[in-house]
Parts: sequence; C-alpha cells; structure tokens
Amino acid sequence: MHTPRPSLNALRAFEAVARLRSMTLAAHELCVTHGAISRQIKSLEETLGLNLIVRSSQSSDPTPEGARLAEGLSAAFTLIDASIEQLRPEPLMLSCSASVMMYWLIPRIAGFHQRHPQTELQFNMNYDQIDFVRDKISVAIRASTIEPPKGALTRTLMDEWIGPVCSSAYAKAQGLATPRDLERATLLSTRTRPEAWSDWFSATGFDAVPQESAGVYDHFYLLIQAAVCGLGIALVPQMLVMNDLISGKLCAPFGFVRGPRQLVLWVAPHLRAHADVKQLEQWLIAEMNESLKEMTAFLDGADSAGAQREERYAPG
Repeated sequence: MHTPRPSLNALRAFEAVARLRSMTLAAHELCVTHGAISRQIKSLEETLGLNLIVRSSQSSDPTPEGARLAEGLSAAFTLIDASIEQLRPEPLMLSCSASVMMYWLIPRIAGFHQRHPQTELQFNMNYDQIDFVRDKISVAIRASTIEPPKGALTRTLMDEWIGPVCSSAYAKAQGLATPRDLERATLLSTRTRPEAWSDWFSATGFDAVPQESAGVYDHFYLLIQAAVCGLGIALVPQMLVMNDLISGKLCAPFGFVRGPRQLVLWVAPHLRAHADVKQLEQWLIAEMNESLKEMTAFLDGADSAGAQREERYAPG
C-alpha cells in the first residue's frame, strides 16, 4: 500500500516554525503568509497522523515527535543548501559587529575593492552566533568567546588589547594621572560587554575602584562617541579607537593591556575552496597584521599624555 509522502513545502514550513518557535517569523523567513504556514503544518500533521506543534498565543513549540523531525529536517535542508551553494554561490558575505564595521572595516574596505574590483562583497552586521548556510555568510569576524558554527574553519587574527579612553579635556579635568584616579571618574560601559572593566582590572592587577555614576550604552560605537564627547571614560578594544587616538579625539591615559580575548576569523567550510572567499580571508589577515603593527608602533611612540605601555603601570 502506497504511503502518502508529505510535500517538501510542508516540511520546509514545519522546520522553520520549529526552529523559530513562531509561525509569524517562519512566514516572514519563507516570504509567505501566516495562513499558508498554518495550512502547511496542518497538512503535514494529517499526512503523518501526529501532532507536531503545540500552538499558543505566545509561541508555536514542537511536540517531542515534532522536535525529532525538526532536527533531522534542519540537517537535511542545511546539506541541500550547502550543496547548491557550492555550485551556485551567493554573493560574498562578511559578518562582523557594527562597531568593527564602522571603526575598522569601512576605513580599509576601499583597498579590498581596488585589489578585487570584480568581487561583489556584502555585509551582515552581527556579533553573535550564526548559521553559515541559513544566513548566507561566507566569512565572519568574531571574539574568541563566541562558539563558532559546527565545522567552521577558524583563524586567530590577533590578541585583543583593551584600555580606558576619554577626551583629553576630560582626563585633564579629572586629573587622571594613575588608575587610582578613576575613583572620581564616570566609568562608561556597554551592554554588549558588561564585563569590560572587570577584564581590565584583572589584566592590570589593580583593585576595582568605585564609580560615582555609570553610563551604559547599547554598542561600542555609542560608547566611543560618548567618550569623545567628554561624558566619561570608556573601556574599549584598542583597534576600535586607533584613528581617534591618532587624531587626538581620544587619549588613553593608562595605555592598553592584553585582554582575555582574541579576534577570530570564521570561514564557511563549504566555501573554503572558492577563490573569492580565499581572497577575502587573505586580505583580512593581512589587514589585521597591519593593524597590529600600527598598534605596536602607537604603543612604542606614545608619550605621557597619551597611551602608555602596559609595563609602566604594573601594580606596586
């Protein structure tokens, strides 16, 4: 007796609902209506004779049977998409945080276009986990604290150096001569890295100092702008503020220290052999090496009014 097979559209709709826990989000991802998704799920449940989704006003969660089916479908669709991608790749997609994009990548990207004028490069602004195939990402720049996707090819780009920065006027007004002077400063932080100050205190060996008040910003680029405007002193990665340090918009009264993170490159495993992916990977590694040279030169040449070397502020 012939057993009816569920349609591919119904399986795709169910996988999206189970993964996103929402028919609305699944409909948006697949570019169909909410009603179409609902009908596909109902048809699939009737074909299999099982309830696959527990529906509520808040979410659409898979049943235990639905979860098992969704796991297999996700793996299957990923394999299908990756196989197609190998033959007909999407435009080259680079993923990085908005702060890395604004402060490091955009000032340099013209060099990539000049070297590879025929390569179409698109951007995905994200600083968290990704799915290479689903999100159509070729290469990603991430902090080493974030777990890479399964099978990702990883390259360590550089150690991250961190330090407090502020406007020269703010440093002068607060009399920031030693780290102990932070007691009377406003310590600025970001929600994307709330542990930044504790990382710095741990790396320098200084005891954490109380702060009068704190400004908390959603992203590093807002945090940096607040520091430029004299609203306080911010703890940031050096690579994000090199141009502002060189121009004099910011100063680093206590220099920079090596933090607990590295900057890492992720490469999609199914695209590793593509020429344009290799070109982007090689260019990013070269630019990071150049940035490291710039930061080393800045540290070596900084005077007492700007960033100073780590060992000058060793505790005791």
